[in-house]
Amino acid sequence: MKFSEEFRDKTLVQELARRLRELAPAPATLMEVCGTHTMAVARFGLKMLLPPGIRLISGPGCPVCVTAAQDLDAFLALGELPAVVLTTFGDMIRVPGSRTSLDRLRAAGAAVQIVYSPFDAVALARQNPQREFVFFGVGFETTMPATALALRTAAAAGLTNFSVFCVHKTMPAALRTLLRSGELHIAGLLLPGHVSTIVGAESYAFIPQEFHLACAVTGFEPVDILLGVEAILQQLRTGRPQVANAYSRAVVAPANPRAQEVLAEVFQPADAQWRGLGLIPNSGVSLRPRYAAFDAKEKFAAVLAQVPPPAATACRCGEVLRGVLAPPDCPRFGQTCTPSHPLGPCMVSSEGACAAAFRFGL
Repeated sequence: MKFSEEFRDKTLVQELARRLRELAPAPATLMEVCGTHTMAVARFGLKMLLPPGIRLISGPGCPVCVTAAQDLDAFLALGELPAVVLTTFGDMIRVPGSRTSLDRLRAAGAAVQIVYSPFDAVALARQNPQREFVFFGVGFETTMPATALALRTAAAAGLTNFSVFCVHKTMPAALRTLLRSGELHIAGLLLPGHVSTIVGAESYAFIPQEFHLACAVTGFEPVDILLGVEAILQQLRTGRPQVANAYSRAVVAPANPRAQEVLAEVFQPADAQWRGLGLIPNSGVSLRPRYAAFDAKEKFAAVLAQVPPPAATACRCGEVLRGVLAPPDCPRFGQTCTPSHPLGPCMVSSEGACAAAFRFGL
């Protein structure tokens, strides 16, 4: 069975590559927004299957990468407090802050715990009432419902030693800012499948309406990605941009109502800092007043007020996230910046464009 499935997928990929060539479009640059797309494109060598003149570049779709330096520095500062345990997804562990990182902080004796879900952090808080557990709420709409439900669980349990340092971000707002910047010269966008299961395909309607760009929501297998590229190239041929849904087995047009309900209960829109994009109004979320007791930014406001501004860095991750610099074009890529000694998150995140280019040589 496994062999037949692999053969079927290989056959479909070959057929899609042929169909893409037959479209014979004019040269065009497309942006894959999602970091998972970036890694899949590199891992499976999909750029080699594209027609001549069709170029794929990466965008601001890695949640670890777009986390602002000042937010990471602030979270790291909490690790120096006695009795505080920092809880985080593993992707953040080696991301360098201005002065340290979570793994170096842990090596120096701080309590840093990798969790696979915010519910793990809630469970740890229940089991260790003498310690204060702070969860680093990083990610786009995909991970926000889990954080919201964890906060609801903590509130129901009456926990007083659990809080969330919330830096969750919303993808559509960032895309609008990126497209308005005028820096990019692209013909279409591959839109993130996971985020779209929460926000729905309709949330991207502004892309063809305001910017007259082709786009397609797609998944993460090679066939999914090539189907998304095909949908965009077909739009370019007809001159009728729209939001195509090449991931209909998981994504529908409207937003997920149950997810939106829990998000609206726990979070409210807030301005957010993005690495490479700066401050974007209403592109993030904060905790609603009823959950203020679980807001680490409020609970530790006095400490956070003392955190110095981020130090200058040679990392050019911000340009990579905006799609204006390809990782190999950075003079530090593979030289002073490697996965073993990363200058920034794009080289160390599992969804980082620099990590993908370094690992797969593309």
